[in-house]
Amino acid sequence: MAGLDDVLNKVDTQLDQSLERLFAFLRIPSISTDPAYAAECRRAAEWAASQLTELGLTAAVRDTTGHPVVVGRTETGAARRVLFYGHYDVQPVDPLDLWDSPPFEPVMVTGPGGRKRIVARGACDDKGQVLTFLEALRAHRDVNGRLPVDVTVLLEGEEECGSPSLPAFLAAHAGELAADVALVCDTGMWDRLTPAITTALRGILHCELTVSGADRDLHSGLFGGAARNPTHVVAQIVADLHDAKGHVTLPGFYDAVREPTPEVRRQWEALGFTPESFLGPVGLSIPAGEQDRMLIEMVQSRPTAEVNGMFGGYTGQGSKTIIPASATAKISFRLVADQDPAAIKAAFAEFVKARVPADCKLALHFGEGASAMMVPADNPDLKKAADALAAEWDKPPVEIGSGGSIPILGQFKSVIGVDTLLIGFGLDDDRVHSPNEKYDLTCFHKGTRSWVRILDALA
Repeated sequence: MAGLDDVLNKVDTQLDQSLERLFAFLRIPSISTDPAYAAECRRAAEWAASQLTELGLTAAVRDTTGHPVVVGRTETGAARRVLFYGHYDVQPVDPLDLWDSPPFEPVMVTGPGGRKRIVARGACDDKGQVLTFLEALRAHRDVNGRLPVDVTVLLEGEEECGSPSLPAFLAAHAGELAADVALVCDTGMWDRLTPAITTALRGILHCELTVSGADRDLHSGLFGGAARNPTHVVAQIVADLHDAKGHVTLPGFYDAVREPTPEVRRQWEALGFTPESFLGPVGLSIPAGEQDRMLIEMVQSRPTAEVNGMFGGYTGQGSKTIIPASATAKISFRLVADQDPAAIKAAFAEFVKARVPADCKLALHFGEGASAMMVPADNPDLKKAADALAAEWDKPPVEIGSGGSIPILGQFKSVIGVDTLLIGFGLDDDRVHSPNEKYDLTCFHKGTRSWVRILDALA
């Protein structure tokens, strides 16, 4: 059996062919949120399934209530099995006039510092990242005729519109998707020279609250000072949600929150994550979260409560002097392990009810909610993957949390019982979801080499 260096060399020598396959994938406009592109989503699924079949996996396009999923498996009797999850769907491309080239006609351009980059919708999120894994499988197969581990690949077509069909599919096929560890390539590096493993993702809970007062909008001259103003009530609820030091004031909100280990805290302290570097590019300078926490904790390992929108009364041009009949706030909580979305829902409902006057009516509407995901620090596969990344990038990866949420990964743990390692090669400047989305050629190339090493290590 050939050694690891031979497989890595194969990645290098077939890079041009790998790019040809990536460009073919990127040309498919698989926009999942727009029904007009349903046929293109299926075409992308069929393209991915054909690639898996070419790699020796038993693969099929599987129908769901929405866009299809792709499932591929090897059955070699290897000692271990990995489940790789990704998505073939992409975001809409609007506004089209801000693209420097057509979004589904991928091009290679040269950026700052002479860095080559692939520009197209989906280049980074997530087609380019998915292809790093598939091309690593290809290199292992081409050199040794088989893979070092058994592999299950699960690619969905609705990630960009909330994965509505995937939970039911996962529950119905839990046995088929069972594995020793799950792998995801849909995240980023710390910087273009430093790899990262995302070991925690925040969960989420959405709520929309509406407070109603009088049975109609009232004349503020006739009723002002006497009639209850729902916008004042909603504003007070929102104001009470945080104290002066940035803490969320819901009773019990922090009871289940885990602290980072001393080793991880030391690692974070050494990263130089500053308000200037993080907030400066968006025109801000002062962290607004918990004042007794590092900035990196605020965005990675601490729970939040954010107002996503507030409205009530007249919002058109000019003045309309009324007391609105109702006002609404949309609020989301980003949760961390081991916070229970149901417990936060109950606490917030009580918090709001206590602040609504007797002559006002309250309507609360909650989303389903999703728990946070966290990989235990002593997970042996975490150490194996970290060592493999360090060998490729000549420096150890940073273990980070993500402020975002991928709800299905919590179900990987609850339904399949498997931890997930999120190892991605995106960069902060990849313009994900924006015009001129790109993926650095180095990230694609070394990302593929990284997966070669990780698969070898996990065996």
